[in-house]
Amino acid sequence: MSERRLFEHEIEERLDELLFASSAHRKSDTLAVELEALPRDQQELVMRWAGVAAQTYAEIGHMIATLAPQALARMDPAGFEAWVITALDAYDREGLRQAMESLRDLDGFIAVREGRRSVRLTEVEQRLARFVQGLSGRPLALKAGAYPWTDTETIYLPDSIAFCPAVEGNRLLYTGLAVQMWAQTRYGTFNVDLEAELARWPDRETALSWLAVLEAVRLEACIRRDLPGLGAMLRGLHDSWPDELHAALGELQAPHADVGVTLVWLARFMGQDAVPPAPTFIPRLNPAAAARARAERIGRETEVLRRALGALKGTAGRKPAAPAEFAAQLKTETGEIEIQLDGEAVTLPPDARAAAQSLLQDLGELPPEALTPAGDGGWQPTGQDLGLPEQVSNRAADFRYDEWDYHRNAYRRKWCHVYVNELKPGDGQFVRDAKARFAPHIQQIKRRFEAVRGEDRILGRQQDGDEIDIDALVEAVNDRRCGAEPSPRLFCRRVRNERSLAAMFMIDMSGSTKGWVNDAEREALVMLCEALEKLGDAYAIYGFSGWTRTRCDIYRIKSFADPYDDAVRARIDAIEAKDYTRMGVAIRHLSHLLSKEPARHKLLVTLSDGRPDDFGDEYRGQYGIEDTRRALQEAREQGIRSYCITIDRHGADYLRHMVGPASYTVLDDAKKLPLKVADIYRKLTA
Repeated sequence: MSERRLFEHEIEERLDELLFASSAHRKSDTLAVELEALPRDQQELVMRWAGVAAQTYAEIGHMIATLAPQALARMDPAGFEAWVITALDAYDREGLRQAMESLRDLDGFIAVREGRRSVRLTEVEQRLARFVQGLSGRPLALKAGAYPWTDTETIYLPDSIAFCPAVEGNRLLYTGLAVQMWAQTRYGTFNVDLEAELARWPDRETALSWLAVLEAVRLEACIRRDLPGLGAMLRGLHDSWPDELHAALGELQAPHADVGVTLVWLARFMGQDAVPPAPTFIPRLNPAAAARARAERIGRETEVLRRALGALKGTAGRKPAAPAEFAAQLKTETGEIEIQLDGEAVTLPPDARAAAQSLLQDLGELPPEALTPAGDGGWQPTGQDLGLPEQVSNRAADFRYDEWDYHRNAYRRKWCHVYVNELKPGDGQFVRDAKARFAPHIQQIKRRFEAVRGEDRILGRQQDGDEIDIDALVEAVNDRRCGAEPSPRLFCRRVRNERSLAAMFMIDMSGSTKGWVNDAEREALVMLCEALEKLGDAYAIYGFSGWTRTRCDIYRIKSFADPYDDAVRARIDAIEAKDYTRMGVAIRHLSHLLSKEPARHKLLVTLSDGRPDDFGDEYRGQYGIEDTRRALQEAREQGIRSYCITIDRHGADYLRHMVGPASYTVLDDAKKLPLKVADIYRKLTA
């Protein structure tokens, strides 16, 4: 590589090629000017990693190129690469916003990399939870999260913080973040439809970053007025606000400022097309999650209050009273709500009083509907009742696995969501027909397997035995001629082969197997299971399919603990073509199951009709092949031998690289499968 620096026009041409999909790429000429000043090796480093990141998301590549001069001024190339991979991992876990915030948080990344003394959330959680409870006056849970944010029900904080050199500084940062998130619920950050406001801007992530910073300015001023001690603590977390915010400070810190003022300044900054600062000491915003939690809470607590009023009014089972009979009055000296019935104060039960205070925090007043007494009934608020979009049931993933991204030369952490499913059993007719149709083949395979079970093996170089070990004898004669003492181990003997083998059969249930391929798979499994019963080896059968990384389905057909009975036959009968072939995650999950078996030899056999594939373009082609190859390498590291049997006539084009030159077979007839498996068994147990 030449040591000559790339000129501005050369850099701009390469950025045009790498970042053409980025909406922010219109500023590539400015980027080129900044990158022109870097040495050539740093220029190439930036271009390479910006290109890798752009294959994941173009905006991430653009941000890397934008911040590269700052990053390289503070880190060596290895640190720069780790910084990029950390951001890409953040994208895999949490999405674009978290990746962009991770890139902007140079201070935090460098602090962790330098090994500064961190504080873990578990060390401060108990004390901090009591502190926040006292501030809020209602339950506000604390949980670990990838970054600090709140949905107004739970405060999420990083598992550890190492931003400050001293332990006490990191503890204060935990407290400061929690106080700011409490302030979001106390001072009306979510009192407007932030999602509708953000929808005005094409670059939603940039708008959200500006919104978080501007709200942090406003909320700190609110806290400083009402709670000066906490305000001073927050002020101590930073020397000053970033220069970009100075024009907005006066209005945002004014006593009358509310979230509407913040939105006015958001529009101004978005109009300037400026990059938002990302200070470590401020939390982030998730308006959609906050709106859902807030609406559910308002609906829930409104109903609690209405039922309490109904009991006070004595309207159970009768038509609700008119709302005007009840009134609410805020006692300014105590900050509590007083409920009046026909002008007279009434005492609410504790849960209703807490609900009224919570509504006051969220809305600033008690809405008229909350003062309408409710009669008996089993009403529970739903998403429709609360004005939320209809939600589908979201079952949590049973497992999450990493996936190998060969572009990055790194894993995408917890990227694939695995769901273990039960197949709805069939009626077993297909299995019965297959057994009858292939009865001669099954008998042949059984005899073959019986031979495998009965094979002896020869142990050489023994102290005694029935036969002479020719190889050992030749070596002994040669040692004697050379003046060395020959070994007395000159015999060999035959011993009965003791089998200790567990086999996992991984069945492709992708949509491309529909029809005769699916029938051939089921027929092969029927023949295989009938014959394997003769060996007594532990074996399991699982199917796999899926739809993108968020829905990787594993279907239990036979676990290692299941006997081969009518229930298993019914599940074989039910095997059918489903979706796509995301193979790497299936290999990782089934290798995990296989690794738990107490056998000396472990074999993973994959039956598929084609190469790895999934919905969309990313997993197709080389990406899927490289991920599957890495998953098989991981299996080997666990002591698992793998073999792939495919009926893809073009399989040789990629299988040699993906599974190895001696670890696959391309079949033109699925009936040969059980015979081939018998050969594999013989080779592994010889």
